[in-house]
Amino acid sequence: MEYKIEDVTGTFNGQITKNLGNNEYLIKIGSDEHNLRILAMDSKGIEFILDQKYHKVKYLENTTSQMNMVVDGVPMKIGMNSQFDSIVYKNSGGGDSANSQTNLHSQIPGKVVSINVGEGDSVKKGDVVCVLESMKMQVSIKAHKDGNVRKIKVKTGGSVAKNDVLAEIE
Repeated sequence: MEYKIEDVTGTFNGQITKNLGNNEYLIKIGSDEHNLRILAMDSKGIEFILDQKYHKVKYLENTTSQMNMVVDGVPMKIGMNSQFDSIVYKNSGGGDSANSQTNLHSQIPGKVVSINVGEGDSVKKGDVVCVLESMKMQVSIKAHKDGNVRKIKVKTGGSVAKNDVLAEIE
């Protein structure tokens, strides 16, 4: 995911370059790489450690193209320039190697906003199976292959963790 951060001192661009697992990431800001570990995250904010320094973020009103927040007491705006849906789709089994895999997994924690298919429905690769909300952003989770929905494993309004099975598609 790429992002752009603006505050009173300027603007810089960054990119998450590697998922290290266990909520840890390698990110690149300019030409420098940094370690990021997410400690807690919900719809109201996030707590994280960036290069061994603790930070707390409180989310304010957001739009689809911009997140308004307070970071360690400083108001900031983050402009999203993201292919978030496609990244989640790829990481949830949207790549060719996943065509034989039955389970559709969530690659993000979140709340189930809607379920767009029913058990027994036929889906094509790329069809929206459900929509999750994470960090006040709605993300469409898409089928990783053509097939029939054997089982829906989540309910509208329910919470999911990273790697939870959302549906079985055979």
